[in-house]
Amino acid sequence: MVSKIKGKERRLNIRKTCYTKLRLTLSALILSVSVISIYSSPPDQQAQATGCPDLKILFARGSGGERYTSGDYLAFKEAMEEKLVTTDLTYEFDDLDYPAISIDIGDGHLGTLLGAYFGGGEAYEFGDSVRQGSKQLLKAINSDVCKSTKYILAGYSQGAIVILDALGRIAPEKIVYAATFGDPKIYLPEGMGPVPPACGGKNLSEYRIYVPDCRASNGILGARNPYILNGYAGKIGTWCNRYDILCSSYLSVDSHTNYARDGLYEDASRFIMSKIGASFGISNQYTSPHDTAILIDSTGSMNGLINKYKSEAMRLAERTLESGGRVALYDYRDLKEGYTPVERCNFETCTLESFRAGLDEIRPYGGGDAPESLLSASFQVMKQLDWSFGSTKSLVVLTDDTYHEPDLDGTTFYDVQKLSKQIDPVNFYIITPKVEAYQALAEATGGAVASSMDDLGLLTDSILERFDSLPRVEEEFEDEHYENDIPVVNIDHVEEISDESVKISFTNSGEATVVILNGGIIGTTYEKEVTITGLKAELDNQITLVPLSTTRRGVGVTIEKPHSRTLDESEHDNNIASIEGTEPSSAREEIVIPKAPNTGKK
Repeated sequence: MVSKIKGKERRLNIRKTCYTKLRLTLSALILSVSVISIYSSPPDQQAQATGCPDLKILFARGSGGERYTSGDYLAFKEAMEEKLVTTDLTYEFDDLDYPAISIDIGDGHLGTLLGAYFGGGEAYEFGDSVRQGSKQLLKAINSDVCKSTKYILAGYSQGAIVILDALGRIAPEKIVYAATFGDPKIYLPEGMGPVPPACGGKNLSEYRIYVPDCRASNGILGARNPYILNGYAGKIGTWCNRYDILCSSYLSVDSHTNYARDGLYEDASRFIMSKIGASFGISNQYTSPHDTAILIDSTGSMNGLINKYKSEAMRLAERTLESGGRVALYDYRDLKEGYTPVERCNFETCTLESFRAGLDEIRPYGGGDAPESLLSASFQVMKQLDWSFGSTKSLVVLTDDTYHEPDLDGTTFYDVQKLSKQIDPVNFYIITPKVEAYQALAEATGGAVASSMDDLGLLTDSILERFDSLPRVEEEFEDEHYENDIPVVNIDHVEEISDESVKISFTNSGEATVVILNGGIIGTTYEKEVTITGLKAELDNQITLVPLSTTRRGVGVTIEKPHSRTLDESEHDNNIASIEGTEPSSAREEIVIPKAPNTGKK
């Protein structure tokens, strides 16, 4: 919704605005970018060879980050460099020379924190910082005398805006890949609506690499639409941490500041290396660590197949462990026999020797009716194992028969599918003569099914070659209950009460409203009416109201006010926005910020 109003403005003042008591309850109320006091060599000392390098990697840090020492720059550089050194490519790293305007978290109020974050308390300086960054990026690439050099671009938070602002003026053939992290202007249309398509795993944007929140749609500063520019298809990808306040529908500042801790730069480096490999014609040797659980049907009918199955299981275990992954081994039968899954070794205890010993212990016996208790067994195995965050997760099932649906203990197909997706997902790979019976289960969990030992060998290869370690999206399920719906704000009335002031009346289904002026957050309020005066007369001012519930963020609504005059040169020094308000007269309930990402295990 966009409304337009007219009038002259001078100074900024929000009346009837209550700073919220939305105190962030996490202890990690730290600067938006962790600053680590470690010296990092300037780019001319990082080149692997003299002359023009094959590749230049440019990083645009977030607000408050110091050049060459910000934690995000160092984490991204380390993740990329440990892979690049194994190639014959020559390369340079650089941290973009731009202000990355700093923050001041002040007294911890959400409005103060976010207002400072996006503009150092001065809303218009945030835009100036972004423009300077885009200008510097264009200069670095377009004036580069090394015409054969290609670029990797990466930007965190404010830096993500810088990267995408500049791309439209850079020739696509110069760019191998551009990655954004915690982008405050993310755009994911599949996350919109009361039942977003993304929550069913549908219509996912091609550039959505890791955004687990299926209701993420717009960033807190709005949306960059289109997100992919002409010529950049397949060259742009975005990562948004699970509860990141700036790009997801949640409100966690901690989630926004922990991209390094939560392994997103490592995940991105593997993905980017696949793009580098394709661009330079080199093989990609980097996959994510693997968690592979092998579940073997040990009923009597498996006598004719068990030795072949064991041989391929052993090959898969060897290759997984050699690549730095983890394996687990279980066998199952039919619950009618009272036989529940037997753990032979788990992710913590499985070595090549213990895995081999576990295989030797599995001896086919019993059975009778055709279906077996795979649903119950797979559900229990997934819950028992300690899956690691960021790993590629596989459940390999070796069986010769069909399965009960529902299982004898009540476990359903839906239960298994749901748990698989909630964990990361866990992809089911099934080798069985009964291919048709297992197609639906393999598809529902993102896996595959094979019918012969030759196919199983190919399946083993495909499992280990995967590197999609983090889920593009976490799907929701029909019976899922959400205690906190996404809040909605609606503008009821916009009134120009004088030449210098505008009154906005609105309703909000949430608890509070963030007020944004021209890309800078200037405060939060519990009220349903704000009066703004003194807006910059030389700008096409945009006032955006973003609703907050106790744990979720909704999509903002914007009111536009066209410019009314051009400032004299002498007035330009008096353009810093200010804010006035009063503390609420009574205590407000604190907002509880969601936890940072986990493995999905309860």
